[in-house]
Amino acid sequence: MSVWDEVVGQPDAVATLSAAAEAAAMIVAGGTPAPGVMTHAWLFTGPPGSGRSSTARAFAGALQCVVTDDRPGCGECTGCRTSLHGTHADVRVVAPEGLSISVAEMRSLVQISARRPTSGRWQVVIIEDADRLTEGAANALLKAVEEPPERTVFLLCAPSDHPDDVSVTIRSRCRLVSLGSPRPAAIASALETVDGIAPEMAQWAASVCGGHVGRARRLAVDEQVRGRREAVLRIPLALRKPADVFTCADELIKAAEEDASTANEARNEAEREALETAMGAGGTGKGTAAATRGAKGALKDLEKRQKSRATRTQRDSLDTALVDLAGFYRDALVVHTGSEAALMHPDRASDSRTAAAQWSRESILRRLEAVLACREAIEVNVKPRIAIEAMVTTLHRG
Repeated sequence: MSVWDEVVGQPDAVATLSAAAEAAAMIVAGGTPAPGVMTHAWLFTGPPGSGRSSTARAFAGALQCVVTDDRPGCGECTGCRTSLHGTHADVRVVAPEGLSISVAEMRSLVQISARRPTSGRWQVVIIEDADRLTEGAANALLKAVEEPPERTVFLLCAPSDHPDDVSVTIRSRCRLVSLGSPRPAAIASALETVDGIAPEMAQWAASVCGGHVGRARRLAVDEQVRGRREAVLRIPLALRKPADVFTCADELIKAAEEDASTANEARNEAEREALETAMGAGGTGKGTAAATRGAKGALKDLEKRQKSRATRTQRDSLDTALVDLAGFYRDALVVHTGSEAALMHPDRASDSRTAAAQWSRESILRRLEAVLACREAIEVNVKPRIAIEAMVTTLHRG
């Protein structure tokens, strides 16, 4: 097993990064590799679920691999394992918990990245969702990328290299690694070999995940995730009367709110308890009153961050539901036109045929456009309930 087993269906990317890791090992050993093979900044792009973050972590593991008698990235040594699990002292991961990455967070990270690696190999900084950098955060990162420390590597992950996702100046200083959506066969194989999932379940999850590896894993192991998908895919044919509009909209919103609560509740409580303890909660003696006053401000900041995290979790959950809905209408259009394209929801082929028989091609397109418009509206901060109700109204009317 190697670190590259975590990268599903991306042979070209693995070849490029393997060569770079070998060049990096040569640099550590005092050698001089061919120019351009290894560089200090990389940009991983690809659609959701293509494995941008997993690829970046695998590359980090290969850079930190301490096995010298084989290709870097053995997957067994301490450097590989701790990098993949997020516990390596010289690998720092920035994953935005809220809606953006702040300038303060990025400045702190840039300062840390300037230090020499404690292991003697590389200081690696992974920035997931680099498209969520604020303007100030992007400027702080740019300065570090323009004048990188000798043994620091920046790994940025974003949906694309378009200026809307990554600034032109940062993009120009990074080597691009483009990822595509893995094929179902590659996803099923990874679920079986890496995650130990039964072949039948692995193949089903791979066939309905839309090329999203993480979604395939969740569908394969979590019955609640499968249940929520089933509830979403029942909506198109369940909209028979006007009252169903509000019922279905409520179900979508409540499911997203429950997801946010379930995902964050235990963590929120643990963070609050840790902060209260750090600020002297329950203590006695001199200074206790001042510490209590200081704790109120810190708790207020924590609650603000937790609220932002819950908002993002809710939006991510809604977006997953909307992607499933869009897939259903796309399947209905495929059936209606007689195309031989593979269905996104092959297990709901019967419902797709029913919808294609009931609705005109123009009606299906209007419904699909309504779902896509709802995704865009939520992305630009329209209140989810308003956007969802407007969408479901169009789905009902056609």
